Amino acid sequence: MEVDPPAEAAGAAAAMAFEDSPADSRWGVLRHRHFRTIWFAAFGSYVGNWFEFVAVRWIVSQETKSEEWMGYLAAAQLCPTLVLGMLGGLVADSVNRRSLIIVTQAFMMLIALAMAGATFAGYANRWVLLGLTLAQGVTVAFNTPAWQVLTPRLVPKSDLTKAITLNGISFNMARVIGPAIGGVIMKAFQSPTTVMTAGAAAAIVVADSTPPATRGAAALLLFNALTFIGVMLAVLTTPDAPAPPEMRGAWKHPAVVLTRSREAMIWVWQRKGPRAVMLAIVVFAMLATPIMQLLPLMVSEVYHRREDTFGTLLTVMGIGAVTGGLALKLIPKWYPMHHLIPVSILFGGFFILIFSLLTSVAAAMIIMFCIGVFWMWGFNSSAAAMQHLVSDDMRGRVSAVVNTIAMGLMPVGTWIAGAAGHAGERALRHYRPGMVHSGTGTQLGLAFVSATLVLAGLVMLIWRTPEVDGLSPGDPGYDRRPGFIRGLTGQAHRPRS
Repeated sequence: MEVDPPAEAAGAAAAMAFEDSPADSRWGVLRHRHFRTIWFAAFGSYVGNWFEFVAVRWIVSQETKSEEWMGYLAAAQLCPTLVLGMLGGLVADSVNRRSLIIVTQAFMMLIALAMAGATFAGYANRWVLLGLTLAQGVTVAFNTPAWQVLTPRLVPKSDLTKAITLNGISFNMARVIGPAIGGVIMKAFQSPTTVMTAGAAAAIVVADSTPPATRGAAALLLFNALTFIGVMLAVLTTPDAPAPPEMRGAWKHPAVVLTRSREAMIWVWQRKGPRAVMLAIVVFAMLATPIMQLLPLMVSEVYHRREDTFGTLLTVMGIGAVTGGLALKLIPKWYPMHHLIPVSILFGGFFILIFSLLTSVAAAMIIMFCIGVFWMWGFNSSAAAMQHLVSDDMRGRVSAVVNTIAMGLMPVGTWIAGAAGHAGERALRHYRPGMVHSGTGTQLGLAFVSATLVLAGLVMLIWRTPEVDGLSPGDPGYDRRPGFIRGLTGQAHRPRS
């Protein structure tokens, strides 16, 4: 299974389900044998995904020292979804879903093996990894929609919410474990002595001729490739899933894709609530995710640390995300989404801005935890609001359109950060050359996009859109009076004694 770490779609959607699931019964859904098998296999694959994320970003960041190349990697991974996302959804509706998962998983395993092989051989340069990441992004555009219909086939409808909850827990547990273990493995496998004592299989493959700087990344990429075997075996145990007769072969008619997409886009854009939610999702996805792409450069060029610190920072952010998901239960039920969404965007941007200015790893750890909390809140509250607004007959199409646009535009934020960082560094070098160091451009670029995110959150919080909560003029609680404090406290919605 391949999941884009920055996207957070699985974890965010599941966090909403978690809010409604009794803590003492959510694990009971594992009694369903097929779901239990898939859940454990998916957890291993999620960990492998994070191994790959750490390895590829670290290799390219160390070769290029470039913010632009972090953007290129993000674009290769996510832009295929922008172009092919709706077609992938249509294909998933019109072919055998189980067969589609197996085929796409096999392709992604071959791509992962190619990454590992190129790294072992010392050929994993920026261009090779960019091309393989692009191939993987294309495959993911067809794999993801097939996975989205897998869980409803494995559990009864009464257990679906709890199953989605556990999927989100699995995703965020892997986010905590994967980067931390990945950083340790990368550091350990850099030593030929460690390689020879780490296991016979790894010792045979990770030859001493592999460059020390990439030997650990090569081990991570190999481990990731092996996780696909477990997923394919698990999927083969699930019931067959042929396409509905009325949809069979529909992927051969591209006009269907355009018609479905157009209907969903018109629905979203012509309604104040859905339009505001979509803009919030796009803004947060585009301006918050550069921290994920630029983190390797922050570690190596600002903190002057190695890959284990990179993995630890990602782990701390994952712990913050898990904590944020649990903390959603503490938010009063009367506090509306059209307040919570901009608050999450505002404080998410604020903590990313603070992070961009830090030079202390210890302080960065604390701030990364806070970023994780509001990262989860931002994506979760937006996804939940859209699900409450859309009708059942439009749900799939609207989700596909919004996710496609948001994921497709994610790399734009990294490119903006790179351009702003270079411009700021040139200006600073001219007027204050003594303040420039190897990581100045990265810090300035991240500061620019996060400051923009703070500004966007402020605007959304001061001039709110009650339609996000399905309110109309004249409804109780419908309040469009501008004001920062009114937006922060939600005082118009507080129950009166």
